[in-house]
Formats: sequence, C-alpha cells, structure tokens
Amino acid sequence: MHLEFRHLRTIKAIHDAGGLARAADQLNITQSALSHQVKGLEDQAGVELFVRRSKPLRLSAAGMRLLKLAEKVLPEVEALEEDFRSLRSGKSGRMHIAIECHACFEWLFPVLEEFRKSWPDVDVDIRPGLAFGALPALQREEVDLVVSSDPEDLDGVTFNPLFDYAPVFVASSQHPLAAKPYIEAEDFRDELLITYPVERSRLDIFSQLLTPAKVEPRGVRQVELTAVILLLVASNRGVAVLPDWVVREVKYHSDYVTRPITKDGLTRRLYAATRTEDATKPYMANLLKLARTIPIKLQRQ
Repeated sequence: MHLEFRHLRTIKAIHDAGGLARAADQLNITQSALSHQVKGLEDQAGVELFVRRSKPLRLSAAGMRLLKLAEKVLPEVEALEEDFRSLRSGKSGRMHIAIECHACFEWLFPVLEEFRKSWPDVDVDIRPGLAFGALPALQREEVDLVVSSDPEDLDGVTFNPLFDYAPVFVASSQHPLAAKPYIEAEDFRDELLITYPVERSRLDIFSQLLTPAKVEPRGVRQVELTAVILLLVASNRGVAVLPDWVVREVKYHSDYVTRPITKDGLTRRLYAATRTEDATKPYMANLLKLARTIPIKLQRQ
C-alpha cells in the first residue's frame, strides 16, 4: 500500500468536515478530485474507509485506524515543516562551540546568557575535549564555532575578529615584582609561573614573550580554575599571566597587583572561527556581535 501524507490529510479533513464538499474546500481541491483520491486509496487498501450511507459522512472501522495514524503523524510532520521554515529564516539552528582559549569561559557564559534570550530555538552547547582538535572538528561540521587567538589559513573557514585584549602579569601585593611598573621576560626566570593546563604554544606568555626571549621560569604549575590561580597568587605561591578581562576585579583587590607585560604592553586578538557559509546566518551574526561587545563591557565594570 502506497500511503502519502496527502492521504492522511484527506482522511482527517473529511472526518473533521463531515462531508466531501467542505473537506474539498479546506484542502483547496475540487470535490471530484477528492472523491477520486478517496476511491484510489480504498482500492489500494482493499476496504471501504467511509460509511457512505451515513450523514454526516462517517469513517468505517478501517477508516478510523487510518485517522488514528493521521492524528499521530501529521502533527509531527507539521512540527518538522515548522523547524525547516525556521531554519530557512534563520530563527533556529545549532551553535556548538569549541574553545581553544582556556580563559574564555570567563566572558563566554555572559555572551551565551544574552544570546539565548533572543534565540531560544537555537541549540547551544559547549563541546569539551576539542581544545586541540577544534578547527578540524569545525571543518567536519562537528562544531559550529571555535574561539581562538591563533588564526590559520584554512579552506572554508573564516576567522571573525572579536576584540583585542592585553595579557597582564598578576602577583601578590607582597611580591618583590609588585614594585615594578612593568614586567619583562627576565623577571620570570626565578618565578613559579601558574598557568592553565594547555600547551605552551597556546599560552600568550610563552608564545609572545618567554619562548622568543629563551627564558625558562623556575617552574610551571598548571591549574584548571581561574579562581584557584588567583588564590595561589594571593598566597604568594607563584605568579600568573591572565587576560585583562579575567582580572577586571583584581584591579580593586588589595591582595593582588596587575602589571603590563613589557614597557609597551602585549596586545592579542581573539577570533571566532566559523565555516565561511555560516558567518552570515542571523543567529551567528548576532552571537558574533555579542561576543565583540560584552567582553568590552566587562572590562569597563
């Protein structure tokens, strides 16, 4: 039996309308065409679907079974059609994010909190475990956006600039280096440097300062959480280098000091890598806008 969605819609329309004429009007077809469709469906089924001598027209037992199927299937089809319309109009979609920048959680959550208010039908998720394979995952369409400070020339990938930030030195207010106006590479040679647990090549302090200067700290301790890093620094157990948006509250805390890295300071740029074809989707464009503006607001608080 070859059953189509139009057959289910026909059965339901005739049942709801109580007759062929009104059902034909609802379906926007002629009564003759509707009768022909019903006859063809009954020929396929091998049974009558309507009790024709009744008024209003009534479904047979076989017809009622088909109606039960229609009432189950049609709402799901209509919901799927609405999903597709939303996708075409850019109202819904998927936003799965991978993060190469470990500290980025500090500003990303406020961005996503604001984003969900305008785009409740977009499925948002942060994909853990992809920090070092994020860009290939983006190309394979396993994720939709990668936060990174290291742009690459990749086919089909666009690196959308978000904002510039300054990696800053953080130490206890009792630390000897707190007396300096800025921190240089050599200052780290005798220090225990507390970092996030990522590769050195992805840490600004190594890639932008220590590795080029061929300076090795006395030791490196890796810590997962920003709050714990700051707790250790406040206890004078080591020093750290963090993005300025992370330490916005530290500036006003008597236990810490922040200092520029080098006399002129370091400046880095954060990017959102997306597939080139996705960058203009309305919800993607809105997320990129929020990702550019909210961190700046946080820095000014």
